[in-house]
Amino acid sequence: MSHSSPVVSVSGVTKVFGEGDSDRVRALENINLDVHPGEFISLIGPSGCGKSTLLRLIGDLIKPSGGTVQVNGKSAHQARLDRDYGMVFQQATLYDWRTVRKNVQLPLEVMSYAREKREARAQEMLKLVQLEEFSRHYPWQLSGGMQQRVAIARALAFEPSLLLMDEPFGALDEMTRERMQMELLRIWSQTQTTVIFVTHSIPEAVFLSSRAVVMSPRPGRLAGIVEIDLPRPRAFETRESAPFFEKIVEVRECLRRDEVRVASA
Repeated sequence: MSHSSPVVSVSGVTKVFGEGDSDRVRALENINLDVHPGEFISLIGPSGCGKSTLLRLIGDLIKPSGGTVQVNGKSAHQARLDRDYGMVFQQATLYDWRTVRKNVQLPLEVMSYAREKREARAQEMLKLVQLEEFSRHYPWQLSGGMQQRVAIARALAFEPSLLLMDEPFGALDEMTRERMQMELLRIWSQTQTTVIFVTHSIPEAVFLSSRAVVMSPRPGRLAGIVEIDLPRPRAFETRESAPFFEKIVEVRECLRRDEVRVASA
């Protein structure tokens, strides 16, 4: 574990939707989490446990009701203004009227990069996700997995220190999903970007992560953190190994223990 300053520090964070209303929802309760440079962290838990809410708090898409979120030693809001984040969601959200290359260039246009630099960076990113030959295609001409690779390329185009991913492979079929997991690990190993990844799949969390952060049913709390110390680079054979299945059991038991605790409370 790195002892350098955390990229993300979540301290005592609570989130209530509809505060003051009779039907308010307490989504998160007293979340404390540090994420260190170069880690791949998965947030996993049952539906409605606040995984995506926590991700959005870190990305300054919503504000906490209590506690603090810091990114690179500053407020989440300042980090967003400084463009410390890249974000990838379940849907690729590409613009159909822009080519693949132009989609990847979009954040660089917004940031007023010179045209030559935009072109060079987009080409570099498309090479990273192995889609160079599709640069002049349009999103509607690509498969779902290829569209997500374009979304990842776009998110990494301006070299953010943190990549936030909200179930980016959730809509893909199982075989494509496994290939995309391999692609993501390859990209992560090359860029060394810190990743926080939301998933409801235990095998996916175990295969990808340095640590799996297990969350309880609403209001979301940290039920436990499982260190995933499987050897890297991970390969298809990793999924068939005894240590892989042991880690799946460890995460599942952490989830089950918390379900029992909630039921008996």
